[in-house]
Amino acid sequence: MTRAIATRALYVLPVVALLALAFFFFKSLNGPPPDELPSPLIDRPAPQVTLPALDVGAKGFSSADLKAGHVSIVNVWASWCVPCREEEPALRALARQRGVALYAIVYKDTAPKARAFLDELGNPYAAIDLDADGRAGIEWGIYGVPETFVIDGKGVVRLRYPEPIVGTALGDTILPAVEQARKPG
Repeated sequence: MTRAIATRALYVLPVVALLALAFFFFKSLNGPPPDELPSPLIDRPAPQVTLPALDVGAKGFSSADLKAGHVSIVNVWASWCVPCREEEPALRALARQRGVALYAIVYKDTAPKARAFLDELGNPYAAIDLDADGRAGIEWGIYGVPETFVIDGKGVVRLRYPEPIVGTALGDTILPAVEQARKPG
């Protein structure tokens, strides 16, 4: 009888060990979603990335523009992004804010498609850069689109908002961050 139990244990034990190992591996893969990951850019200078303007009809921006003494908002979007369409009213409201410059980085897209998107929905941006291959997105720590950054007048990132600006997000998160970024220090 004890020999039968020992033989069964020999077959069952590796299966139990494999299941336990698989469970721990699976749990280790379940990290926080990208919108909950903290940005390493917070309280650091915005990345110094040089990108081309979207096209001949758009003005581009540079790192110097982000340090020009006014609050800057950098919105990262793409024409293929459905939530990017939904945040358009909030972006128009941000563009009307005094002392705030609204910039865009078009992420992993083409200039003609991005221009068609802007022609359809309107263009609230003071300047638009094109990150066609997504390399600048790596510097900015982009996980997906849309993402929005609030940058103070010295070029320091004060907020990363990794979701569309819809619902109460403008009044509850973005505008308070803009006011905070206006404060000296």
